[in-house]
Amino acid sequence: MSPLHLFHSRSHSQVSANSPMSSSPSPDDIAARRARFRQLHQSGCFLIPNPPSAGAAVYLSTLGFQALASTSSGYAWSQGKEDNALSLEQTLHHLRSLVTSTDLPINADFVDGFGSTPVEVENAVSHAIDTGVAGISIEDTYSTWEGPEKGRQRPIKEAAERVRAAKRAIEESGYDVLLVGRAENFFVGNPDINDTIERLKAYSAAGADCLYAPGITDPDHIRAVVEAVAPKPVNILVGGPSQLNLDEIAKLGVRRVSVGGALARVAWGAVMDASERLARGDFTGLTGVGGDKLNDIMRR
Repeated sequence: MSPLHLFHSRSHSQVSANSPMSSSPSPDDIAARRARFRQLHQSGCFLIPNPPSAGAAVYLSTLGFQALASTSSGYAWSQGKEDNALSLEQTLHHLRSLVTSTDLPINADFVDGFGSTPVEVENAVSHAIDTGVAGISIEDTYSTWEGPEKGRQRPIKEAAERVRAAKRAIEESGYDVLLVGRAENFFVGNPDINDTIERLKAYSAAGADCLYAPGITDPDHIRAVVEAVAPKPVNILVGGPSQLNLDEIAKLGVRRVSVGGALARVAWGAVMDASERLARGDFTGLTGVGGDKLNDIMRR
C-alpha cells in the first residue's frame, strides 16, 4: 500500500511511522476537518497562522486558532534549504507531519504545484490530498522550475490551466478539499493591481475556491481584490508589523489572514541573536522557554 494513502485507507488505530501522534486521524476525522475548514470561509474573518514544524503546530493548536497552514519557506529553512528547493516527497512528508500533529484543518502551501505540465500538477495535487490536508494553495510562478524562468510569473492562461488541473484532481478524489489560487505579482516585481485582479478572476473561473495575492497591503487594493472576486473569499498575508489590525482587515471584506514565513523568521531571529552572542563567548542570549514547559505542551 502506498504511504500516500495514509488517511484514505488506514484505520484510526493504525500508526504512521512518520506521525508525531500515537495514532493517525481517521477518514471521518479528516472529512470533519475539511468541512470545518470550508465553513470558516463562509463568513467573518479568521487568522490562519503558518507553523514551520509539527512542534509549532502543536503549540498553535493550544491558542484557539481554528486552522493552520504550512509555509514552504519556513519548512525549507528548517531543512537547511532555501524556499522552493524542497522536493515533492519532502513536502508531502511535512504535510503528513502537520496533519498528524493536531486536529486542526491544515492548508498546504503547495508552491507552484510541483509539475512542468498540468497533468503533473494534477498528479502531485492528488498526492497532497492523500496527506489529509483541508486546503491546497497553488502559486502562478515558476517557483520550483529549474530554468531561466525560475521565480517569474507564468502567463495567465498557463497559470489558470494549472489551477484547473488542481481542481480536477480534487473533484476526481471525491474529497472536499478547498483550492486556493495565488497571484504572486507583488512578490515578483510586478505590483500591478489590475493584472493581479485579472489573474485572480481567471483562477476563480478555473475552479479556485479562495483567492490570494500575497504582498498587497494598500487598503484600496485589498478592497478592490475582494470586490473583484466576490462572493469568493480572499486571503491576505500579514508577514510583519502592519498598519492594519485584524478588525480593520475584516472590514475590508477579507475572510482569512495568514502570516507566511513570519513565525519562522521570528524564531530564526532569536536563534541567530543567541548564536552570535555565543560565538563571542556571551551566554546571555540563552534565555529561552524552559524544557519542562515545552515538554508539557508537546505532551498535550
